[in-house]
Amino acid sequence: MSVFCWLALGLCEGFVAGRIAGDGGSWVDMVLGAAGAMVFGLMFTSFGTGGVAGFNLFSMLVAAIGAVVVLIIHRAMLGRRSF
Repeated sequence: MSVFCWLALGLCEGFVAGRIAGDGGSWVDMVLGAAGAMVFGLMFTSFGTGGVAGFNLFSMLVAAIGAVVVLIIHRAMLGRRSF
């Protein structure tokens, strides 16, 4: 997928991850989710992992994992509660 697709998917996944965390899915969660989705998406693509070539369930899972990891790291650095 292109960077723009990962960005759009990451915004959605960041919103969902923020809602799960109980913060309501703020814009910060969405931006961090987009960053996590792009990093993890590009990382999985560079490792040659099949399935992240298009918009499918595996791509959504990769974006969700990236969003959650970045949100956990962000909250740990700020000292806020995490998932």
